[in-house]
Amino acid sequence: MAEYKNLLFENEDGIGILTMNRPKALNALNSETLSELSSLVDEIAADDSIKAVIITGAERSFVAGADIVEMLNFSAAEGRTFGQLGQATFLKIEKMNKPVIAAINGFALGGGCELSMACDIRIASEKAKFGQPEVGLGIVPGFGGTQRLPRLVGKGKAKEIIFTGDIFDAQEALRIGLVQKVVAPEELMETAKAMAKRIMKNGPYAVRLCKDAINMGLDIDLASGQEYEATLFAVTCATDDKKEGMSAFVDKRKPSFSGK
Repeated sequence: MAEYKNLLFENEDGIGILTMNRPKALNALNSETLSELSSLVDEIAADDSIKAVIITGAERSFVAGADIVEMLNFSAAEGRTFGQLGQATFLKIEKMNKPVIAAINGFALGGGCELSMACDIRIASEKAKFGQPEVGLGIVPGFGGTQRLPRLVGKGKAKEIIFTGDIFDAQEALRIGLVQKVVAPEELMETAKAMAKRIMKNGPYAVRLCKDAINMGLDIDLASGQEYEATLFAVTCATDDKKEGMSAFVDKRKPSFSGK
């Protein structure tokens, strides 16, 4: 893996741990950090030794938002370029061929909340704080917030969160379905790693296709989604992993998946 100025990465027994690392700026997203993140995601996607990914933040913040200092003097054209960079980077995470868990250790505001929503699963520390406070700065969420938040918490709740700009805690995020689990700060990374390990015990190709089917199904009608599911089910029936998984079940042993 390349070295990055604003990111840390470690491959821990097949779990890729990506840490946003601009702690003096509360890990705020500037153009440089987004470009680095895009490049690192490409590297992770191409590395077959990485089976699952955890994204977290250094010190007391996950990502506190986009970098306001950089955005202050943006023209409309510069704003569009910046927004499209963030959107494209987060879309890479959403479509990555591996499961991605957000381990939200602190502030997940604006772009940070949007980053977490691009991940497949969100686990929050009890100290985490969430919100889309962009309207208080006179702007709209620019990295997918107006699109992903309604899909996760419903249209009405998303409008309340975005229109008010309110900041809320981890328990409220859990109540509305924005996160799947809330744990003590000292348990956050171990909980995320444990979940990654449970996922990694399963057929990796099947997990990848499940992610694809769910993401695709959210954007098409039910009948088309079921047809797509049937196609992927058929594909898995011709894999080595299907033969191994079912043989292991019949033989009452643990499967040894190859990802093929």
